[in-house]
Amino acid sequence: MANNTAERQQDIQDEVAAADATTSKPRKQAMQAGARTYPEPPFPAQHQPKPGAEFKLDPPPMYDAPFYQGSGKLQDKVALITGGDSGIGRAVAVLFAREGADVAIAHLAEDRDAADTVAAIEQEGRRAIVLKGDVRSRAFCQDAVNRTVAELGKLDILVNNAAFQVHSKRIEDLSEAHLDETLKTNLYGYFFMAQAAVPMLPTGGAIINTGSITGIDGSAGLLDYSMTKGGIHAFTRALSGQLVPRGIRVNCVAPGPVWTPLNPSDREAGEVSKFGAKQPMGRPAQPEEIAPAYVFFASQQMSSYITGEILPIIGGYGH
Repeated sequence: MANNTAERQQDIQDEVAAADATTSKPRKQAMQAGARTYPEPPFPAQHQPKPGAEFKLDPPPMYDAPFYQGSGKLQDKVALITGGDSGIGRAVAVLFAREGADVAIAHLAEDRDAADTVAAIEQEGRRAIVLKGDVRSRAFCQDAVNRTVAELGKLDILVNNAAFQVHSKRIEDLSEAHLDETLKTNLYGYFFMAQAAVPMLPTGGAIINTGSITGIDGSAGLLDYSMTKGGIHAFTRALSGQLVPRGIRVNCVAPGPVWTPLNPSDREAGEVSKFGAKQPMGRPAQPEEIAPAYVFFASQQMSSYITGEILPIIGGYGH
């Protein structure tokens, strides 16, 4: 019987090998499963100095989600979004406004991008304010929360989204100043902003952190950034447990590659042209494809029983 089983398994093996030999490998094409067609690599080679500007990106990031229809899921809420001038932050601001929220956007130095985001929020019929400053500063974070409450009347939702990232190929080349910039922007900034916001958030309020797939899988060229994103995931879980008695939910969105100013202001121009090509879907996400996850976590109607979760949005697993 053992010999028969071995022969049967060999026959199956031969059948599969023969089938594989006659199956041509299809040319990889980017997956297009959205309401409209999204750009695919190769992109024009480009590089920007930090912090990067959305209005200079080619092609322009798609953030306005024209087929997304709001239904009052955040009606008369007030949200504060760090890094809200561009990229994911801008797309989230637009959808929050479309769902009925007024929005405060915090940014570092991108005045034109911030003005464009304010215009997009106001086009949705909602109020917007701009808070310019450095999230590494505890004083700025406290002031941002205070101004949001003073000018928009309250605070219901905090989105921690501002980030700093620069690739470094060898651990020996990652300077203390570089490490300090990454940790203070990505960890201190989230902590200080949450610390300032929590006393203002009501029962039913929400904190949404932007993590990353690098915080789950790691990235060889982003040791420091991976450290901070893993820390953000742990911070999300820990803070969610602490705030359950106060009725405040804390969740995290962990994107893969997204077409925003963050990466063209980090990578060399040739690498930018191939950005996202290695994902199973064959392309990076556009900001408007990520933003609905933030609406989901912000909405009491949609996620009232969800806290401490990390949601990866990475364009598929496996190759």
